[in-house]
Amino acid sequence: MVAKYKKNENSQRSSLVFPVVLGVLLLAVVGFLVSANLKIDKKRAKLNQQLESLRAEYRVLLEKKEQLQAQASQVGSEDYLEKEARERFNLKKPGEEVVTILSPEEKENTEKKQETKWWNPFTW
Repeated sequence: MVAKYKKNENSQRSSLVFPVVLGVLLLAVVGFLVSANLKIDKKRAKLNQQLESLRAEYRVLLEKKEQLQAQASQVGSEDYLEKEARERFNLKKPGEEVVTILSPEEKENTEKKQETKWWNPFTW
């Protein structure tokens, strides 16, 4: 009878060990899946943020493209060429006079240059 009693204790222990091990493994698998899901969610949020910034950059580039196309269509016109020649090269039509308005700082610089004597170019 003693032998039967020992068998019952061993069988009870082995019957308790299997569900405990199975429960621990199940919790480990669930924990792994939850952590993987959190990592994927973080990555998705980061990618969504990058997508929004790229969309904003795309919109800006489209606007710039439209502006450049509008400027390109103006380049061939006679008015644009005349305007650019006047601004860049200070050209004028015959009979016109060019007037230059200097800022106060530029005016002071030109006055100082005029005050320097030709024999002493090192005084500023």
